[in-house]
Amino acid sequence: MYESFYKLTDKPFQLNPDPRFFFGSKGHKRAMAYLEYGLSLGEGFIVITGEVGAGKTMLVRNLVKKLENENVVTAQLVTTQLEADDTLRMVAASFGLNHENISKAALLNNLENFLQHSSKQGKRALLIVDEAQNLSPRAVEELRMLSNFQSDNKPLLQSFLLGQPEFRKTLQSEELLQLRQRVIASYHLGALDTTETQAYIIHRLDMVGWQGDPAITEDGFQLIHEYTKGIPRIINTFCDRLLLLGFLSEKHTFDRVTVQEVVTDLSQEVTCTGNSTSDEKHYSSDFSQGGFEQSTSMDLARLEQKIEGMEMTMNRMMTMMRKMMFIAVNQNKNDSDAS
Repeated sequence: MYESFYKLTDKPFQLNPDPRFFFGSKGHKRAMAYLEYGLSLGEGFIVITGEVGAGKTMLVRNLVKKLENENVVTAQLVTTQLEADDTLRMVAASFGLNHENISKAALLNNLENFLQHSSKQGKRALLIVDEAQNLSPRAVEELRMLSNFQSDNKPLLQSFLLGQPEFRKTLQSEELLQLRQRVIASYHLGALDTTETQAYIIHRLDMVGWQGDPAITEDGFQLIHEYTKGIPRIINTFCDRLLLLGFLSEKHTFDRVTVQEVVTDLSQEVTCTGNSTSDEKHYSSDFSQGGFEQSTSMDLARLEQKIEGMEMTMNRMMTMMRKMMFIAVNQNKNDSDAS
C-alpha cells in the first residue's frame, strides 16, 4: 500500500524475521560472534537470552543462512510446553527421523545412528533450540544427554539454546549442574540504544530502496526510541504504522508531531481494548467508599476517551478505504485504456 507511494520495493518492517534485514548492532554482533565461536569449537552449549522481540530468532535465521554452504546438518526446534520424552521426539523430527510410535530406547538409537552417519560423511550436527525458556529442567537435561554421543572422543552433536531471560533461572537449578559445566559461552541480548535505533530504521529502509522519502527528523527518531524502548520487533510494528499514517496523510517528513500521532493512536487502541473487569472493580471500590459522583465522573472521562479513540481509528480506516478505492478505480481505468 504505502510501498508505491514512497517508491519502496518491499515492506521494510515486516514482523517475520528475514536474514536479508539482519542489522549488526553491538549486541547482535557480539551474540553472533559467540555463535560462530561455538561453531568453531564444535562442542558444548551456547546460551543466548534476550527479551521478547530482541532479535534472537533473527540471529538464528542469519546463522542458518551463513551455514547453507557448510558441512553442517542443522535442525531447528521451536519449543512449546514439552515434556522430556516429547522434546526428544521433536529433536528427532527436526532431523527428519522417525519418531512416532517407537520407544525412547529406539528413538535414542535412531538419533545416535544418524549422528554417527553424518560424522562419517564429514558433516557436523547442530541443534538450535528456540524459546528454550518453555522447557522443563528434565527436558533440558535430556538435551544434555544427547551431547554424550561421541565418535573418536569428539561429540557428535552441538546445541545452541535461545530463550527469554527466565531461561537463565532454569539453568541455575541443581539438576542442571552438568549442563552448566558444558556451556562454553553465554550472552544476553539487550535493546538497541538511541543511535542504534536510528541506524536500524535507516538500514531496513535502505534495504528496500529508500531514497530519503519519507524523511525522519532527529526528534522523530528520538520519540520512536522512547516509545519502542529499542526493541526491534516493537520498532518494526511502530514504523509500519508510521509509514501507513504517512501514506494516508500524504506526508513526506516525519517529525516528532507526526510520530506522536502514532504513539497516541496506539495508546488509545490499547486503552480501548483494556480489561473491563479492572474498571468494574475500580468502580465498585469507589462506590463502596461513598465516592459515587467522583467515580461516575472518572468513568465518563474514560468512556469519552475510549469513544474518541474509536472515532480516530474509524476516521483513519475510512480514509484508508477511500484511498484504496481511488487507487483501484485508477488502476481499472488504466487497464481499460491499455486494452
